[in-house]
Amino acid sequence: MINRRNIRVKVMQTLYTITTSETETKPGDAVKILQRHFEQTRQLFIYLTYFLSEVANYAETAAHNRASKHLTTYEDLHVSTKIAGNEIVLKILDDASFKEFLNKDKPQQLLDKELVKKIYHEFVETKEYKKYISAAQRDKKEEREILEFILDKLLLNKEYFLSHIEDNFSNWEDDGEMIVLLLVNYLQKPGSYNFKDMISEEKFNFAKTLLQTVQEKSELLENFVIPKLKNWDPERIALLDMILMKMGVAEFLYFETIPPKVTINEYIDLAKEYSTSQSGQFVNGILDNIHKELVQQGKMHKVDFRKA
Repeated sequence: MINRRNIRVKVMQTLYTITTSETETKPGDAVKILQRHFEQTRQLFIYLTYFLSEVANYAETAAHNRASKHLTTYEDLHVSTKIAGNEIVLKILDDASFKEFLNKDKPQQLLDKELVKKIYHEFVETKEYKKYISAAQRDKKEEREILEFILDKLLLNKEYFLSHIEDNFSNWEDDGEMIVLLLVNYLQKPGSYNFKDMISEEKFNFAKTLLQTVQEKSELLENFVIPKLKNWDPERIALLDMILMKMGVAEFLYFETIPPKVTINEYIDLAKEYSTSQSGQFVNGILDNIHKELVQQGKMHKVDFRKA
């Protein structure tokens, strides 16, 4: 489920951690750090899914609280709990894989119940909620759309919810966009994901191999980069830029099914997002020159990934 871009981010972050560590790393430490990054991605996905389900389930709590008042009105005794019985929510909560990681990750411990309550009460004031509960029958499309509305308009559109997520998940900025897309897709087919497989074996092998290649062949990769720096002092190059360029050269040389254009574009984007304002153009120029030189020297051995 995790895409190649996010895999490169995790490898980049692992290399940065290892490079800047004040303590000597042991063999295997880098892969363990990489695995923790992927675990954090899954934990974020589980938590966001869980939080959404808790907003829906709060309808039961709200109904109970109103019915328990000393002096009740007709409205107090007839609070709709339709959203708590949302068929998609029920399927998610019955998903064996989801339940396994509820027990393992324990998102309940991070849950801000007051925030759930606040969002639920904002939800019941919306015209979308009133339209939803007014329908006597359940419609599969409407069941999904009301959850998408909560996610889009009442969670992701609220600064206080985003602050809550950022406070608990340092990887939100890196993974948020991908996780939201995964959740939207999951709402269309609840129960279709195996949360053990947030990253496939093939993609994890790519991540691990890229990480280990840059580590083991660091000096060789730098020897391709440094001659292209011209008037730049290698010691003054941003550390992230150097890491990204070495990752790019590693892909040129050792990952024969990845088209060079894809490699260059990916590392330009990562440099723009994670390094300095000039880094995108800088990384582009260096990787493009190295690519041309490798082609001229006959050292670029790529195969059509569709035939690999």
